[in-house]
Amino acid sequence: MKVQVTFHLGARTDTAEFNRDLFNKLNLNYSKMIWNKCVEYGLSLVYASSAATYGLGEQGYSDSHELIEKLAPLNPYGDSKNDFDKWVLNQERRPYFWAGLKFFNVYGPNEYHKGRMASVVLHAFNQINTTTEMKLFGSHKEGVEDGHQSRDFIYVKDVADVCYFLMNNRKQSGIYNLGSGESRTFLDLVENTFKSMDVKSKILFIDTPEDIRLHISILLRRK
Repeated sequence: MKVQVTFHLGARTDTAEFNRDLFNKLNLNYSKMIWNKCVEYGLSLVYASSAATYGLGEQGYSDSHELIEKLAPLNPYGDSKNDFDKWVLNQERRPYFWAGLKFFNVYGPNEYHKGRMASVVLHAFNQINTTTEMKLFGSHKEGVEDGHQSRDFIYVKDVADVCYFLMNNRKQSGIYNLGSGESRTFLDLVENTFKSMDVKSKILFIDTPEDIRLHISILLRRK
Protein backbone atom coordinates (compact mmCIF):
# COMPACT_ATOMS: atom_id res chain seq x y z
CA MET A 1 0.00 0.00 0.00
CA LYS A 2 1.35 3.41 -0.95
CA VAL A 3 1.34 6.26 1.57
CA GLN A 4 -1.01 9.03 0.46
CA VAL A 5 -1.58 11.15 3.61
CA THR A 6 0.75 12.25 6.39
CA PHE A 7 -0.66 13.09 9.84
CA HIS A 8 1.82 15.28 11.71
CA LEU A 9 0.33 15.60 15.20
CA GLY A 10 3.43 15.47 17.39
CA ALA A 11 4.73 18.58 19.15
CA ARG A 12 6.33 19.95 22.29
CA THR A 13 3.15 20.99 24.12
CA ASP A 14 4.36 22.25 27.51
CA THR A 15 2.81 25.70 27.85
CA ALA A 16 5.04 26.47 30.86
CA GLU A 17 8.24 25.95 28.83
CA PHE A 18 9.97 29.19 27.79
CA ASN A 19 12.89 27.82 25.76
CA ARG A 20 12.08 29.31 22.37
CA ASP A 21 15.00 27.54 20.70
CA LEU A 22 13.45 24.23 21.73
CA PHE A 23 10.07 25.17 20.24
CA ASN A 24 11.73 26.45 17.08
CA LYS A 25 13.52 23.12 16.69
CA LEU A 26 10.66 20.75 17.54
CA ASN A 27 7.50 22.62 16.55
CA LEU A 28 8.55 25.03 13.81
CA ASN A 29 11.57 23.77 11.88
CA TYR A 30 10.67 20.09 12.15
CA SER A 31 7.18 20.88 10.86
CA LYS A 32 8.70 22.80 7.94
CA MET A 33 10.74 19.73 7.09
CA ILE A 34 7.62 17.52 7.15
CA TRP A 35 5.80 20.02 4.90
CA ASN A 36 8.64 20.12 2.37
CA LYS A 37 8.88 16.32 2.27
CA CYS A 38 5.14 16.09 1.59
CA VAL A 39 5.57 18.54 -1.28
CA GLU A 40 8.56 16.58 -2.60
CA TYR A 41 6.81 13.19 -2.51
CA GLY A 42 3.32 14.34 -3.47
CA LEU A 43 1.70 13.54 -0.12
CA SER A 44 -1.28 15.22 1.49
CA LEU A 45 -0.64 16.63 4.96
CA VAL A 46 -2.80 17.11 8.04
CA TYR A 47 -0.95 18.81 10.90
CA ALA A 48 -1.71 19.93 14.44
CA SER A 49 -1.97 23.64 15.08
CA SER A 50 -3.49 24.80 18.37
CA ALA A 51 -6.17 27.01 19.91
CA ALA A 52 -3.27 28.43 21.95
CA THR A 53 -2.61 30.62 18.91
CA TYR A 54 -5.62 32.75 19.93
CA GLY A 55 -4.00 34.01 23.14
CA LEU A 56 -6.58 35.81 25.26
CA GLY A 57 -9.01 35.83 22.35
CA GLU A 58 -8.81 39.57 21.74
CA GLN A 59 -9.26 38.96 18.00
CA GLY A 60 -12.02 36.41 18.50
CA TYR A 61 -11.78 32.73 17.57
CA SER A 62 -12.52 32.75 13.86
CA ASP A 63 -10.30 30.40 11.86
CA SER A 64 -10.22 32.88 8.99
CA HIS A 65 -6.76 32.95 7.40
CA GLU A 66 -6.82 36.77 7.44
CA LEU A 67 -6.83 36.73 11.24
CA ILE A 68 -3.67 34.66 11.71
CA GLU A 69 -1.18 37.51 11.26
CA LYS A 70 -2.98 39.49 13.98
CA LEU A 71 -2.96 36.80 16.66
CA ALA A 72 -0.91 37.22 19.85
CA PRO A 73 -0.36 33.88 21.63
CA LEU A 74 0.45 33.99 25.35
CA ASN A 75 3.48 31.69 25.37
CA PRO A 76 6.29 30.27 23.21
CA TYR A 77 4.27 27.12 22.53
CA GLY A 78 1.42 29.15 21.05
CA ASP A 79 3.92 31.31 19.17
CA SER A 80 5.53 28.24 17.59
CA LYS A 81 2.18 26.97 16.34
CA ASN A 82 1.15 30.36 15.01
CA ASP A 83 4.56 30.91 13.40
CA PHE A 84 4.15 27.67 11.46
CA ASP A 85 0.61 28.61 10.40
CA LYS A 86 1.90 31.93 9.10
CA TRP A 87 4.78 30.22 7.31
CA VAL A 88 2.37 27.74 5.67
CA LEU A 89 0.16 30.49 4.30
CA ASN A 90 3.17 32.15 2.68
CA GLN A 91 4.34 29.05 0.82
CA GLU A 92 4.03 28.90 -2.94
CA ARG A 93 4.83 25.16 -3.04
CA ARG A 94 2.14 23.28 -1.17
CA PRO A 95 0.95 19.67 -0.90
CA TYR A 96 -1.94 18.75 -3.19
CA PHE A 97 -4.12 18.81 -0.07
CA TRP A 98 -3.20 20.15 3.38
CA ALA A 99 -5.06 21.05 6.57
CA GLY A 100 -3.91 22.63 9.83
CA LEU A 101 -6.18 21.77 12.77
CA LYS A 102 -6.39 24.16 15.71
CA PHE A 103 -7.03 21.66 18.49
CA PHE A 104 -8.85 23.02 21.51
CA ASN A 105 -8.77 21.09 24.84
CA VAL A 106 -8.59 17.43 23.83
CA TYR A 107 -9.37 14.72 26.38
CA GLY A 108 -9.78 10.96 26.26
CA PRO A 109 -7.93 7.62 26.54
CA ASN A 110 -4.13 7.26 26.65
CA GLU A 111 -3.21 10.64 28.15
CA TYR A 112 -1.09 9.18 30.94
CA HIS A 113 2.22 10.21 29.38
CA LYS A 114 1.24 13.91 29.36
CA GLY A 115 1.74 14.41 33.10
CA ARG A 116 0.81 17.92 34.22
CA MET A 117 -0.39 18.78 30.71
CA ALA A 118 -3.05 16.03 30.74
CA SER A 119 -6.71 17.04 30.61
CA VAL A 120 -8.84 17.96 33.61
CA VAL A 121 -10.85 14.79 32.97
CA LEU A 122 -7.83 12.53 33.50
CA HIS A 123 -6.73 14.43 36.62
CA ALA A 124 -10.30 14.22 37.94
CA PHE A 125 -10.52 10.49 37.22
CA ASN A 126 -7.25 9.79 39.02
CA GLN A 127 -8.14 11.89 42.06
CA ILE A 128 -11.67 10.54 42.35
CA ASN A 129 -10.46 6.99 41.92
CA THR A 130 -7.89 7.47 44.69
CA THR A 131 -9.62 9.81 47.17
CA THR A 132 -13.33 9.95 46.07
CA GLU A 133 -12.95 13.75 45.78
CA MET A 134 -11.57 16.31 43.36
CA LYS A 135 -9.54 19.44 44.04
CA LEU A 136 -10.05 22.28 41.57
CA PHE A 137 -8.22 25.58 41.41
CA GLY A 138 -10.45 28.34 42.71
CA SER A 139 -10.92 31.38 40.52
CA HIS A 140 -8.61 34.34 41.10
CA LYS A 141 -10.28 36.40 38.39
CA GLU A 142 -12.83 38.98 39.45
CA GLY A 143 -16.32 38.17 38.21
CA VAL A 144 -15.64 34.45 37.72
CA GLU A 145 -16.94 32.06 40.38
CA ASP A 146 -14.89 29.11 41.60
CA GLY A 147 -15.09 26.31 39.07
CA HIS A 148 -16.64 28.53 36.42
CA GLN A 149 -13.41 28.97 34.47
CA SER A 150 -14.38 27.61 31.07
CA ARG A 151 -12.80 26.05 28.00
CA ASP A 152 -13.86 24.31 24.80
CA PHE A 153 -13.32 20.59 25.43
CA ILE A 154 -13.34 18.00 22.65
CA TYR A 155 -13.18 14.20 22.91
CA VAL A 156 -10.16 12.60 21.26
CA LYS A 157 -12.29 10.16 19.25
CA ASP A 158 -14.14 13.11 17.69
CA VAL A 159 -10.74 14.48 16.70
CA ALA A 160 -9.89 11.12 15.14
CA ASP A 161 -13.18 11.16 13.21
CA VAL A 162 -12.32 14.56 11.73
CA CYS A 163 -8.85 13.34 10.74
CA TYR A 164 -10.39 10.26 9.13
CA PHE A 165 -12.88 12.48 7.27
CA LEU A 166 -10.06 14.65 5.93
CA MET A 167 -8.14 11.58 4.82
CA ASN A 168 -11.09 10.54 2.67
CA ASN A 169 -12.27 14.01 1.60
CA ARG A 170 -9.19 15.90 0.46
CA LYS A 171 -10.86 18.88 -1.18
CA GLN A 172 -10.63 22.21 0.64
CA SER A 173 -7.17 22.95 2.05
CA GLY A 174 -6.89 25.37 4.94
CA ILE A 175 -6.49 25.97 8.66
CA TYR A 176 -9.51 25.02 10.74
CA ASN A 177 -10.67 25.13 14.34
CA LEU A 178 -11.22 21.70 15.87
CA GLY A 179 -13.29 21.92 19.03
CA SER A 180 -16.83 21.27 20.17
CA GLY A 181 -17.82 24.85 19.41
CA GLU A 182 -19.17 25.31 22.94
CA SER A 183 -17.52 26.44 26.17
CA ARG A 184 -17.97 24.32 29.32
CA THR A 185 -16.93 25.08 32.88
CA PHE A 186 -14.40 22.97 34.76
CA LEU A 187 -17.07 22.45 37.42
CA ASP A 188 -19.50 20.98 34.88
CA LEU A 189 -16.80 18.72 33.46
CA VAL A 190 -15.75 17.39 36.86
CA GLU A 191 -19.32 16.88 38.07
CA ASN A 192 -20.00 14.79 34.98
CA THR A 193 -16.82 12.80 35.65
CA PHE A 194 -18.17 11.96 39.12
CA LYS A 195 -21.47 10.96 37.53
CA SER A 196 -19.79 8.73 34.95
CA MET A 197 -17.82 7.00 37.70
CA ASP A 198 -20.97 6.58 39.82
CA VAL A 199 -19.37 8.42 42.74
CA LYS A 200 -21.05 11.12 44.82
CA SER A 201 -19.70 14.54 43.87
CA LYS A 202 -17.24 16.11 46.33
CA ILE A 203 -15.30 19.06 44.96
CA LEU A 204 -12.83 21.13 46.99
CA PHE A 205 -11.51 24.46 45.75
CA ILE A 206 -7.86 25.24 46.42
CA ASP A 207 -5.66 28.24 45.72
CA THR A 208 -3.86 28.30 42.40
CA PRO A 209 -0.17 27.43 43.05
CA GLU A 210 2.21 30.37 43.10
CA ASP A 211 4.26 29.06 40.16
CA ILE A 212 1.16 28.93 37.97
CA ARG A 213 0.07 32.41 39.10
CA LEU A 214 3.57 33.68 38.38
CA HIS A 215 3.47 31.98 34.97
CA ILE A 216 0.15 33.71 34.17
CA SER A 217 1.52 37.05 35.45
CA ILE A 218 4.61 36.75 33.22
CA LEU A 219 2.45 35.96 30.20
CA LEU A 220 0.26 38.98 30.80
CA ARG A 221 3.27 41.28 31.27
CA ARG A 222 4.70 40.02 27.98
CA LYS A 223 1.51 41.16 26.29
